[in-house]
Amino acid sequence: LPALAELRERGRSLRGQLRVLEAEESDLEQRFYLGALQLPNRTHPAVPVGDQTQARLLEVVGEKPVFDFKPKGHLELGEGLDIIRQRRLSHVSGHRSYYLSGAGALLQHALVTFTLRKLLSKGFLPMTVPDLLRGAVFEGCGVQPSATPSPVYNIDPARFEDLCLAGTSEVGIAGYFMDHAVQLQDLPVRVVCSSTCYRAETDTGREPWGLYRVHQFTKVEMFGVTAAERGTESEELLDEFLGLQKEIFSELGLHYR
Repeated sequence: LPALAELRERGRSLRGQLRVLEAEESDLEQRFYLGALQLPNRTHPAVPVGDQTQARLLEVVGEKPVFDFKPKGHLELGEGLDIIRQRRLSHVSGHRSYYLSGAGALLQHALVTFTLRKLLSKGFLPMTVPDLLRGAVFEGCGVQPSATPSPVYNIDPARFEDLCLAGTSEVGIAGYFMDHAVQLQDLPVRVVCSSTCYRAETDTGREPWGLYRVHQFTKVEMFGVTAAERGTESEELLDEFLGLQKEIFSELGLHYR
């Protein structure tokens, strides 16, 4: 049938055109994506421009205790009580690692439980997330896994292609909501997640002391997904989260600014 032959020929022609267009689309998508990665996250309008010398002290809560002796730091106290170990670990776990034992381990569990209970009572959705995630999820959170030096740990690409260890559960939660529709009436979604955070911390400018700038730690994260109907929802949720952070610190009896 001549008509059928003509249609089949037309189909072949269209497939050929599609191959060219699909290659062009892939190239354009890659170029636009790489261009989009150059765009920084927007800074909050209230943030001063400049380095830390431009920071403004907005509020001080409580008073810094005054002692009639020279107080010890947390590492010296922890080592004295045998609840923190950070020395003599290069042969076990390398630089900037630590052990918590006895009351030190119990304190970490207690702080996580205290914070989770507080946020669950405020209507937060509890979540556990993967520690290993693909590079695109990190990029969506403003982190560049391929940067040099990389801020994240990359898993051996010969065995697991394009997987990195998350430095915060924010990456896993953001991945959960990627390409995921949420009903407008269900917003804002407030999520709480306790996770192990892995950070390369390759260059901090100076040698850290104690349990700061460590490669691995446990953190409870507050994460929100808001609407943008009025343009103020994100700001309002940020203020709510800040209020909750202050509530947590105050209930723990801590002086903070």
